[in-house]
Amino acid sequence: KMDDDDDIPQLSSHTLAALQEFYLEQQQREGMKTSQGFNQYSIGSIEEDWQLSQFWYSDETASCLANEAVVAAGKGGRIACVSAPSVYQKLKEQDGKDFSVCILEYDRRFSVYGEEFIFYDYNYPLNLPENLLPHSFDIVIADPPYLSEECLKKTAETIKYLTKGKILLCTGAIMEEQAAKHLGVKICKFIPKHSRNLANEFRCYVNYASGLN
Repeated sequence: KMDDDDDIPQLSSHTLAALQEFYLEQQQREGMKTSQGFNQYSIGSIEEDWQLSQFWYSDETASCLANEAVVAAGKGGRIACVSAPSVYQKLKEQDGKDFSVCILEYDRRFSVYGEEFIFYDYNYPLNLPENLLPHSFDIVIADPPYLSEECLKKTAETIKYLTKGKILLCTGAIMEEQAAKHLGVKICKFIPKHSRNLANEFRCYVNYASGLN
C-alpha cells in the first residue's frame, strides 16, 4: 500500500514560518482592534480594499487634511468626506470637538459609523438622502476613486451640491486642468502621501485660502 502522505504537497519550512507570521500579525491586528475600544475609528480599523480602488493616506497626510478641514469649516462647522475615509477616520479621532462630519462612501463596511455614513456611488451623483440638504456643508473633502474625467465630473456634481463654497479635492496631478474646469480649484503646495506608494503623482486642490500652501 502506498503512503497517502506522498500526495500532499509539503510546504517548505520557510513558507510555513512566513505563513504563521502572517496569521499571527493578522491576529494581533484583530486583537488590537478589539482591545483598543476607541479603535473602531482609527485609521486601518477598516483595511483598504484595492478592488474598490481604495488607497489610504499616510497617517501624517490624513491628520494634515483633517486639521485643514476643521479650520476651514470653522466653529460648529459641517464637513463632508466624499470617498475620503482615512480623513474621516482622523476627524472621528477628534471626537467631541466643535464640528460634525459625514462620510459618503461606496464601501458599505463604513456603515459601522451609523447615521454619519451615506452610501454613495459616483455614477449617481445626486442620488442622496432627502435629509442631506443642498449647500449644507462648510467644506467638502473629496478623493474621486478613479483618475478619469468622467469620475471627476460626476463627483464634482456631488461636491457642488453639498458645499456652501469650500472644496478640498485630492486627485492625480494629471487631473489639474479638469479639476479647474469642473470645480474651479487650484493646486496647492502640500503633497499628500499614501500609506503605500502610488504610481501616479497625487496632489491637493482648493478653491479658498487654505493652510496647505
